[in-house]
Amino acid sequence: MFFIPLVAVLAPLLARGLSPWIRVPIVVFELVLGILIGPDLLGWVQESVFVEHLADFGLATLFFVAGSEINFAAIRGRPLVRASLGWLASLVVGLAVGVLIAPGEPAVIIAIALSSTALGTLLPILRDAGELHTPFGRAATAIGAVGEFGPLVAISLFLGSRELGLSTVVLIGFIVLTGGAILITMRVPHGRLHRFVRATLHTSGQFAVRVIVLILALLVALSILLDLDMLLGAFAAGVVWQLIMRNAPKADREQVDSKVEAIAFGFLVPIFFVYTGVTFDLDALLASPTALALLPLFFGLLLIIRGGPSQLAVPPGASGRDRAALALLSATGLPIIVAVTAIGVDEGILSPALASALVGAGMLSVLVFPLVGMALRAHSSTRRSVALDAPPAEPTQEEA
Repeated sequence: MFFIPLVAVLAPLLARGLSPWIRVPIVVFELVLGILIGPDLLGWVQESVFVEHLADFGLATLFFVAGSEINFAAIRGRPLVRASLGWLASLVVGLAVGVLIAPGEPAVIIAIALSSTALGTLLPILRDAGELHTPFGRAATAIGAVGEFGPLVAISLFLGSRELGLSTVVLIGFIVLTGGAILITMRVPHGRLHRFVRATLHTSGQFAVRVIVLILALLVALSILLDLDMLLGAFAAGVVWQLIMRNAPKADREQVDSKVEAIAFGFLVPIFFVYTGVTFDLDALLASPTALALLPLFFGLLLIIRGGPSQLAVPPGASGRDRAALALLSATGLPIIVAVTAIGVDEGILSPALASALVGAGMLSVLVFPLVGMALRAHSSTRRSVALDAPPAEPTQEEA
């Protein structure tokens, strides 16, 4: 109750302190400090059912924010179709690689992990860099949206307690129910709701926040009841809330978004990342030479399997640096990796050592890929702006 909030405060301070030299995502410090205070090193924080539930809420809010921030109007059409094709290619290649590493059900977990993209981690980075509304940012958002939603569907289909056919029917039922809720949301007038949201923005009522919690709880509970992955419901809840508020005054939307971000990134999401570090099985990883060897292999495979097919969604006219940057951002994965490996360990499908190697690769991807990718993107943008601002060259005598 003390050390996790302490780490949550130290993480942005460390990120800010290093920012003049290197821009490291805050989640990296949360993970590393979580490992440091966890049972395998200092032992100040032990595994706890209560904190685990808070971490689950943190993961759910991370996916809610991702669903609520996706501008589907901007990514529909070519970006979304090509991103979907790229993810399917990643899944197929990941399954082939998984069969070579660990045949059977573990191969499915490896494929899902290596085909994921951490959109919830990338969106704040893209937003802070002013990239969300650029062609590059829209392509990254499309790739990330499919890279989060696709693995959630795969988890629900292949790792549930039912057979594939029944799981497909149940998943279709969930999609139909969610689609019906979205359709109703789009057609029902929201004028009175928006006015009530505005009236309670600065009161103890906080109606918008309470409705968000209700929608999130409802769709998460529905997904659990149907034996689907709870993150599917969390992601869908974000989409539903975005549609409810789409016609609200911009100032009201921004204030509500600020409150949601405060709850998510100020409270629940840091608990998820810190607790991921706390529960990271460092002993199992260090005790297994095979797992230690697989960690850098998985790290490289994330870039190859996820970053390579993402090139299908690269916007037209992108430079080589932009292509490389998009591949690196696409290969950034952690939340799905944590979720799917936890399922594998709980079900006895995946060994703790192999799970630690996958999660460790995901941690490295969050540390390295966004840092290098955004540096490449910034350098590409700088060169382009310099070229556009440069005065035209004086014509030669022959040209004159």
